[in-house]
Formats: sequence, structure tokens, C-alpha cells
Amino acid sequence: MTIDADILIAGGGLNGPALALALANGGLSVTVVDARPAPARAEAGFDGRAYALAIASRRLLQGIGIWPLVGDKAQPIHQIKASDGLAGQGPAPFFLTFDAAEIEEGPMGFLLEDRHLYAAFLSAMQAHPKITLLSGQTVTGQSVDASGVTITLNSGQTLRGRLLVGCDGRGSGTATRAGIKRIGWGYGQTALVTAISHEKDHHGIAHQFFMPEGPLAILPLAGGHHSSIVWSETEQNAKAIQALSDADYLAALRPRFGDFLGPIELAGDRFTYPLSLSLAETFIAPRVALVGDAAHGVHPIAGQGLNLGLRDVGALAQVVIEAARRGEDIGSATTLDAYQRWRRFDSTALALGMDTVNRIFSNDNPILRAGRDLGLGLVNRIPALRRGFIRQAAGLNGDLPRLLAGKPI
Repeated sequence: MTIDADILIAGGGLNGPALALALANGGLSVTVVDARPAPARAEAGFDGRAYALAIASRRLLQGIGIWPLVGDKAQPIHQIKASDGLAGQGPAPFFLTFDAAEIEEGPMGFLLEDRHLYAAFLSAMQAHPKITLLSGQTVTGQSVDASGVTITLNSGQTLRGRLLVGCDGRGSGTATRAGIKRIGWGYGQTALVTAISHEKDHHGIAHQFFMPEGPLAILPLAGGHHSSIVWSETEQNAKAIQALSDADYLAALRPRFGDFLGPIELAGDRFTYPLSLSLAETFIAPRVALVGDAAHGVHPIAGQGLNLGLRDVGALAQVVIEAARRGEDIGSATTLDAYQRWRRFDSTALALGMDTVNRIFSNDNPILRAGRDLGLGLVNRIPALRRGFIRQAAGLNGDLPRLLAGKPI
């Protein structure tokens, strides 16, 4: 049967476009099916939603031609400060500081707004002769045979490829239709996400403040006087806070935030996201692979969700392109097994690690508080341990795909 594209990608958020560009740059044809209308998202104004991109993720974006389009809009992360405490009482005496000066690669990462990143992806996809983008459409069916995979769209159109990749999030229809089950649990927490303006310059310092109800992340945005907030609360508290007026919302945030950046004001829209752990039991099925949240949805406590997804992108693109160069079937079990062996253990270990950190810190048990505060202080006093954590957060450890190591495939 006629092949419409070598690879079909369900989901056009961020991982889908990144994978499409990596594969297309390797000479493969790609069709991306995105449920959302592209222009609406690409033309969005400032709302404060942003991603913490590790050094390795920046390398991948450079390798697929995206970083030159967005680098001047990104805020380098020069320091990360983590502390424990209670709202209105300030941080505990023991804290942990990661400084980019301790590694040779430069800033530990970058904060980049969603609107800039997606607009760059859209522009690059539309300009690439090997990529077809179908916006405002969804995949409603899929079937696999020995030589390929066929998908059906909500419009009734059918497309055929050699491999289908699910980049369609935690509720992945691709995974469900392939019979892939999930394990996971809710945290009883909801993330309140917004942006603030503040009087003092943040100097590229990110803060993670651990409180009994959940962590508060303060992430520096470009310009020095805006930050993105990811504020985790119990589901009940979050629902009540989100229902408040802007003035009362700020009044609830201020004692948790503190005054180290001077007076603060809301500067973006307000969003909420329920928090849970969601892991696919397998990342592959016959002629199907899962990437990003479709494979592993993690707690945002360390801002690693997109970085994990981009590691998937780099690994899958590499095994598929190398298989194609050898003249092998890019959708074969052998190719997909190589991807799963590379990514599943790393993704699962990090997801469970973030789960453990959240459970240890999201409580007010005095024994646990004393132990974790001493732990933070201990790590802060041992340079080798600190550097190890910095390199891990920067995505520099482990068996990196070539794109994340700054090398072409």
C-alpha cells in the first residue's frame, strides 16, 4: 500500500514537533496530527507559562534548528536555591544552592516561555519540505499490519506510515488503542500556575520552596523582573485559591513567596493542573512508540517533564534514523526495542525519584523535616555531591542521545 509518510506523529504540543524536525532532518518524511489550531497557540500573548530547559535539551533544540529562533528570548538559570519552610515563617536555616559556576558547560539551563517555543516549532515545521502538519484534527483509529500502520482522522481521512508515535499526553489515545495500560496515582495536589512581576531583579536565580502542602517553584523569566510560579497545594486549597479574586490570590501567595524580590503583582493568566504520576507499562507496541507524557507523566517538582520528553525524542530519532540508514524497517520490533531499552529505565527511575522527593517534603512531620533539612545542609557542604546534582539537573549524566550531547545523528 502507498505510504503517506515514513512516520506519523499523533500530538503537536512540543515533543511532537521536536521529533518531527529531528526525523525530517535525517531524511525521513513525517506527518504531524495536532488537535489544536496552530495559529491560535502561536499568536498567544504573555501568560507566564514557561519551561525549564536543561543544557542537554538546549543542545537538542540547537541541533534541530530551533534554538537560533528562541535563544534571545530565553533566561539563563545561574543558580537554583532549594529550601524547606512554612508559609509566613521564611525558609529553614538549612538550604541547598546549586551554582552554574561549579560546572564548565555554562548556565544550568534556561527558562523559555511556551508561546516563543511553540511559535518557533510551528515556523520550522511549516518551512520543512519533509513535514506535513495537520492542525485541528485528531486521530480516532489506528490499525497495524506486517508492513505498516494506518490511522483514521476525525475527518474520515486515512493515512499510512511505517511507524506511529504517540506524543498525545497522559491520556494518550495512541497508547489506549495499542492496548498499552498505565500505572500511577494522584498526589492529592493541584499546581497553580501564573506569572508575577516583582520590583527587584531575579538575577537568573530559580527557587524551590518546599512547604507541607506542596512545593512552590519561582522560575526567572527574561528581563529580570518577571517570574513564572508553579505553586502546588492540596486539591481543596487550590480550588479555593483559584476561585479568589486577583487581589485575594496575591494575598494568599505573598506569605508563601516572601519579600526577597520586593513587592509582587500578578502579570499573567492563572491556570491549574492536577498532579499525578502516570507511567505506561511499555513504551512500545507493534509499529507504535510513545514519547513524553504519553510514556511518563511526572510531578513538576524539578521541572523535568519536557526534558524527559526531549530525551525520548533524541533517542527515538537516533534509533529510527540509524535503522533507516542501514536499510532496516524503521517500525520493526528490533528498532523499537532499542528505543525502549534506552529510555524506559531512566524515565521510570526519575519519575519514581520525583515521587519520593515530593512525598518526603510535602508534609509537616517534625522528624522528616529535621532529616530533610539536615540532608539539604549536608549536600550543600559537599562540593562533589553538589556538582553531581547539578550535572543531573542539567541533563548531562547517563547515556545521552547524540542530539543531546551536541552532536548530529
